[in-house]
Amino acid sequence: MVLPIWKTGKTMIESHELSKYYDDFLAVDRVTLSIPSGQVLALLGPNGAGKTTTVRMLTSILAPTSGWAKIAGYDVVQHPQQVRANVGVLTEQHGLYERMKAIEYLDFFAQVYHIPANQRRKRSLELMERFELGFALDKKLGDYSKGMKQKLALVRAMLHNPPVLLLDEPTSAMDPQSAKLVRDAIFELQRDDRTFLITTHNLSEAQLLADNIAIIRHGRIIANGNFAQLARRFDGDPVMEIHVHGKLNGLGADLRQHFGDALTVEKDDLGDDRLHYRVADPETTNPAVLRHLITNGVQVVSLAPISRTLEDIYLQVVKEDEEERGKKGEHLR
Repeated sequence: MVLPIWKTGKTMIESHELSKYYDDFLAVDRVTLSIPSGQVLALLGPNGAGKTTTVRMLTSILAPTSGWAKIAGYDVVQHPQQVRANVGVLTEQHGLYERMKAIEYLDFFAQVYHIPANQRRKRSLELMERFELGFALDKKLGDYSKGMKQKLALVRAMLHNPPVLLLDEPTSAMDPQSAKLVRDAIFELQRDDRTFLITTHNLSEAQLLADNIAIIRHGRIIANGNFAQLARRFDGDPVMEIHVHGKLNGLGADLRQHFGDALTVEKDDLGDDRLHYRVADPETTNPAVLRHLITNGVQVVSLAPISRTLEDIYLQVVKEDEEERGKKGEHLR
């Protein structure tokens, strides 16, 4: 299979101050994004936050009220045909023709994408096998389960081998095995420098897949960065746990005295054998802490970070945004 030509590191999805009004209702409020080739951005937010409207503008379905956006370098308003040729879209509403058989359906869309006749069936078969749907080629789409329909819609989005994929809830309605199949495919496609924007309510999946995470509320991006950056910004420095053999015997006070501002002891009474401290520079401080403990005869069972989840960060971001909007007296949409 010949891959499309695009440059590693090139910005494949970008927008600047992208906004959309419906009469006097502001659905998307100055959204600015930049996603280089081979990266996954997870766009997170509640229903009605502006995710779908943003995706529709990025695919030239909706015209923005103001601002601009480009896909693979093509302006979504000025070059809609080139945009659609370079993007594959999985939407919440699949629009499947349920009276058609899968192979007929895919052949129809392959023609829409101007795929040569001698390649259409081969491409369809390859993708159907990849997503374990080869057995259902001659089944009518009305007989597909929800998960099968979701996978078929993803096959349709990938038929023309696009460098950019915009996926709305790509694993919804799927069983765990099928969801893993789709996640593995995303990882594999990334190695070909394909670029993804994924909207999802599955925060653990977003944390697993995404290079960067953007959180949108009331049409506005309120946080954008990789997981580590968001964790530091909204949850502070990482927290470490020391587990010792025996009792702590004043270990918290000792660390406070010896390391001063380099760390902050947060909890030193966790069952008498565990202690938590927050540290700004774990790469430097943690080895020094470990050396200090061993030198002083403390038997360390483990020294490890307390895991933080994207759900923790997301809830904190939303809380801070609500507080900020409350201070400004803004009305919630």
